[in-house]
Amino acid sequence: MQRCFSSALLTIVLLLPVAYGWDYEGHRIVNQLGLAALPPDFPSFVREPANAERIAFLAGGPDRWRNVDPWLQQVGASWTDHFLDIEQLGYAGIDPRTVSSFRLDFALAFAAGRTLHADRFPAIDPAKNVAHTREWPGFAPWAVTEWFEKLRSAFSYLKAFEEVGGTPEEIANAKADAVYVMGVMGHYVGDCAQPLHTTIHHNGWVGPNPNGYTTWPGFHTWIDSGFIAKAHITLQDLAPRVTVAEPFVFAPREDGRDPFFPVAMDYVIAQNELVEPLYKLEKAGLMGNGEHPVTPEARAFIEGQLLKGGQMLARTWVTAWRSAPVDAFLRSQLVKRQTPAAPVAK
Repeated sequence: MQRCFSSALLTIVLLLPVAYGWDYEGHRIVNQLGLAALPPDFPSFVREPANAERIAFLAGGPDRWRNVDPWLQQVGASWTDHFLDIEQLGYAGIDPRTVSSFRLDFALAFAAGRTLHADRFPAIDPAKNVAHTREWPGFAPWAVTEWFEKLRSAFSYLKAFEEVGGTPEEIANAKADAVYVMGVMGHYVGDCAQPLHTTIHHNGWVGPNPNGYTTWPGFHTWIDSGFIAKAHITLQDLAPRVTVAEPFVFAPREDGRDPFFPVAMDYVIAQNELVEPLYKLEKAGLMGNGEHPVTPEARAFIEGQLLKGGQMLARTWVTAWRSAPVDAFLRSQLVKRQTPAAPVAK
């Protein structure tokens, strides 16, 4: 899915595919709602003001990464982590509910399917593909799963340091790692709560349009930021509505897929089912764009998606914490470090 953003370098930007999710304020709200939904037994260090602010700030990190190089030769490929155009999996003959959780296995399967069913895909204009990303449908659920496993790892070695006497500096650094991963992960979970990040119809309806939905190329930006600003949606509006997050329950799978991956994919599929309802709201003049006023229907929709993002994020954090084992290798090294060395024989 190719997104667009505003820049002074307009002539360059018009050639580049960009993937914005909620704007920074929306992403920040999702991360803060995630923090508000954490259960009392979750490690308290994440609620310390500096760490809570760090997690909220990092919600915008993956969008900021692409601001340095306008031609995106180095970071362009990472844009594909912000979305998944589910329809394209079907074009390639791939079932999203059974697809491999291994990113590169999926990439190979998709490339083969795209080649086999080339007639189902629109031609790619090389002039608009300087980042070499338009060949791909996006990798959002794979990115969420990979960040989940990184967070499990961070909690795993934090537990080892805390259990076996890591130094104060080691424990502080391990906590900082966990905070960083929590914050960045929140961006991708938040992206997936925006239905237009799950579809080929990400910036106005494309292809056959029998229902006459908008083809306005600014629709995505309006959902990301325009509506939130116009409706003055704030954390204070939504925080009272969060519920305490429960961990996901899963077990090793017979098909060899990462147990968390179907959770991430089901989350994306559920938001994709809201794409057409969102377009119907716009067609009815209820989404507040242009001269239309903010309506209760539109506010309920956008607030609901922000809340879903925050809840999914909190559940993912809690699952990572509770399922993370103590890092056995690090623990063994810490035990050795604490064992007095045997005296050297004369």
